[in-house]
Order: sequence, then C-alpha cells, then structure tokens
Amino acid sequence: MPRPIRKLLPAALLALAVLPLAAASAASPPAPLLLSRLALGGPGGWDYLAFDAPSRHLFVSRGDRVLVVDVDSDKQIGTIPGTAGVHGIALADDLHRGFVSDGASASVTVFDLTSLKTVATITGTGQNPDAILYDSASHHVLTFNGHSASASVIDPAKNAVVASIALPGKPEFAVADGSGRVYVNIEDKSELAQLDSLQGKLLQTWPLAPCESPSGLALDHAHHRLFAVCDNRTMTVLDAVDGHHVADVPIGDGPDAVVFDGAKGMIYSANGQSGTITAVHEDDPDHYTVAATVPTQASARTLALDAKLHRLYLSAARLGTGHQANGRRAIEPDSFAVLTVGRP
Repeated sequence: MPRPIRKLLPAALLALAVLPLAAASAASPPAPLLLSRLALGGPGGWDYLAFDAPSRHLFVSRGDRVLVVDVDSDKQIGTIPGTAGVHGIALADDLHRGFVSDGASASVTVFDLTSLKTVATITGTGQNPDAILYDSASHHVLTFNGHSASASVIDPAKNAVVASIALPGKPEFAVADGSGRVYVNIEDKSELAQLDSLQGKLLQTWPLAPCESPSGLALDHAHHRLFAVCDNRTMTVLDAVDGHHVADVPIGDGPDAVVFDGAKGMIYSANGQSGTITAVHEDDPDHYTVAATVPTQASARTLALDAKLHRLYLSAARLGTGHQANGRRAIEPDSFAVLTVGRP
C-alpha cells in the first residue's frame, strides 16, 4: 500500500466510526405519542378544553357541565354544573375566576378557580356564545357569538355585559396578544378579524385564502404569527401585525383546534376526522415543516396545551354507526375520555 494512503487510512476509519454518532446527534427528537386515556364516560357532547397551569387543572366542556381533571393525579376532581350548551372556558388567574360560555342559554357561568363553585351567571350575551377568552390588557372577558355575528364584552368587576362588537360573519376561535389586540376567525367568510380590546372595536379583517372554514386559531407572540386551521386540510399562517399571508401547511381532516408550544417551536393541529395530530415545526417565522403525524382517535378535534410538560390533552369518544340530529356520528355510550399526548 503506498505510504500516503497508509497515512490517510486511520483518519478515514475514525471518520467512519463517528458518523453514526453525528447522525444520531442531528436526528430530530422523537415524535409525541398517545400516552394514556382517562375514561370519564357520561352523556353529552363536547367542545373546547382549557388548561390552568397554576392549579394543574384541565377544564373539559361536556354538554351541560364542565368536568375538572387534575392532570398530575390523572383523575376527575370536580364538576361545574348548569352550563347548558357549553362551548368554551376562559381562565383569569389574576382574578381567581373562570368563565364558561353557555351557548344554549346565551349566558356565561362564573366560577371560583379554587372551590370550583359557581359565583355568578351573566346574561345578555349575543346568541350562542361559542369561543370565550380573558383579555389581560383590558381585563375584560369576550364571548364570540356564533348566531349573532358579534363579540360581547364582559366586565368581570360588574359581572355584566358592557359592550358589543359587530363582526363581519360567524366567529369561531379567538386569541389575545396581551397588548390590546384580539384576533378571531370568521368561519363563513374565511377571514380573520383584528379587534382593539381597549377601545372595544373592530379594526380590520384579512383574507385567509386558500383556507376554507377556519376554526382553531393560535398565536406565536414573539414572532407575531397567527395559525388558523381550516376544513380543507390546510393551516394558514398570517402576520399578526399587518395580516399578510406567510405560509400554508398541510394538516389532517376535520381540525377544530390548534395550539403553539413556544418553547419547542411547535404547532399542533387536532384533526378529528383523521384521528390525528399534525405536528408542525416553526423552522423560522416564515418557514414551517410537518414534523410528524401522531395517531390519536377519530373525534379528537379539540385540544389544550400543558406548556410545562409539553403535553396535549384532547377530548374524544368512540363513534357508532348511526348519526345524531346535527349530522355528526353517534357516540357509543360511556365512551368519552381525555387523551394525553406527549413524550414519555
């Protein structure tokens, strides 16, 4: 063997030896997976979930009540009754209050975050209050009313509706940036509306095309990016400052909720018809990559994020062969559960 080659051979062998180590270090972290199912049973449908980080409590909408789950002990610890047609739950830790949108009675149930006892019922919202949020900038609660094309503004100090904001169509999910801007999807127009929460007024609307029928909405505060999930297997990304179109990302069928985990740079879309979560990585504020498709369960279309453990909680039930009056698949009795998705 010629001398120069003999000199190069040890270095070449060393390089080959470290290749597997280099490849392993560059590999993506393992994808999240379905960790557990907490069987809760009982009748009724469901909509949004909300996670309270200080108490480690998960609030689960359930037809005419809200179930309260301690996620660390993995058990139900309470029920908030009397929430007819409940859609969503807003949490205000600085006020030590929770607020439930009661769609069937056009009202909001107010409860204490420690005792879980109802302390007030606020009437006078628009028809079918659906999404609900607490805005820390204005210290107001807003309901987004599906049958009235409006947002009702509630002053928690008065436990009363103090204003109404007309919207350009049927509102779906909404998010607040904590600085006086609130964003809401307009489902029937495939638009996104920007509100001024301090002045209580609509500022502007932006098109979401090619998105169709947007539902869930999430926000990356640091980079001013909005993530809207849509019926046509698309997640559309908009700039939250001027509304310009940034990107479109493929997701699964039947999404109804999306969350952003800022510490991991991950967006998660819950796809109820596909029975999957689409995990999308934010490579940078203008570029996004589908990192994984995580099997969950058909019907698991809404979710909440536990940012401490980087886990997702989803509501789901086994579907039967028949159909309900609203056209959705019938639910097998006592099959309702909360799914936990994450890394072991």
